[in-house]
Amino acid sequence: MLGSGPFTTDQAGYKAMRAYAKTWPDRVWAVEGANGVGRPLAQRLLEAGERVVDVPAKLAARIRLFDTGHNRKTDALDAHSIAIVAVRTQTLRVLQVDGELEALRMLTDRREALTRRRVQTVDRLQALLAELLPGQAKRDLTTGQAKAMLATVRPRDIAGKTRRRIAADELAELIAVETKIKKATAELKAIVLARGSTLMDLHGVGPVVAARILADVGDVTRFADRNRFASWTGTAPLDASSGEQNRHGSQGLGTGG
Repeated sequence: MLGSGPFTTDQAGYKAMRAYAKTWPDRVWAVEGANGVGRPLAQRLLEAGERVVDVPAKLAARIRLFDTGHNRKTDALDAHSIAIVAVRTQTLRVLQVDGELEALRMLTDRREALTRRRVQTVDRLQALLAELLPGQAKRDLTTGQAKAMLATVRPRDIAGKTRRRIAADELAELIAVETKIKKATAELKAIVLARGSTLMDLHGVGPVVAARILADVGDVTRFADRNRFASWTGTAPLDASSGEQNRHGSQGLGTGG
C-alpha cells in the first residue's frame, strides 16, 4: 500500500481526495458499484478526465474475506479490497462518459417526480371539488372535467370562495405538470430512438419504460452473458418444487411510470 486516507463526501473532501491522488500521475480509480451507489463519484471522476473502472461488489467481498478472515465491512477494509481487485483483475469494465444515458437517467427521474406530483395534485383537487360539489366527485379526474365542474360553482361565502380559488390554483398546477410530463416523454422518446434502441418494438414497452431500462442498465457489456443480465434483472428462471413435481419459474420484474 502506497498511501491511504479518509475523505468526506462534500465538495471539500472531493477536492482533497483529487489533490492527494495527484501524487501518482499514472493512476486508475476503482469504484465499487459504479452503476449504483458509486455512480455519483464515478461520474464526477469521469467528467474530470480520470480513468475509472467498475469493481463488482462480489469480488470486493471475496477479497475482503480472504484478506481478513471475516467479511465485516469498514471504510478502510472496503477501500483496500476494492484496490486489490482493480490491481489484480485485468477484465474490469472501464467506464466511459455517455451523455445520452446520463440525460436519459435525469429525464426519467424527473418524469417520475412529475408523475408523483401530478397524483398529489389530483388528490388535493378531488378533495376540494368533493366539498364544492357533494356527490359529483370523479374517480379518474381529468383537467377538462375539473374545469367544467369549477365553472358551475359560484359560492358566496368566504369559505366557499376561498375553497374555489384554491381549487382553481390546483387545477392550474395540474395543467402545468401534465404539460411538463408530455414534454419529458417526448424528449425520452427522441433520445431512445436516436440511440437505435428497438425496445419500443416490444408489446407494452413505451418510451418511458424503454428509457428507464436503458438508463438503469447503462453499458450492457458489463454483463458477461445474457444469463448474468437475467440474474441482475431478477428474471432468471428458478427451480421450484411442490411435492413430486418440479417446475421452472422466474422472479418478477416490475416497472412503473
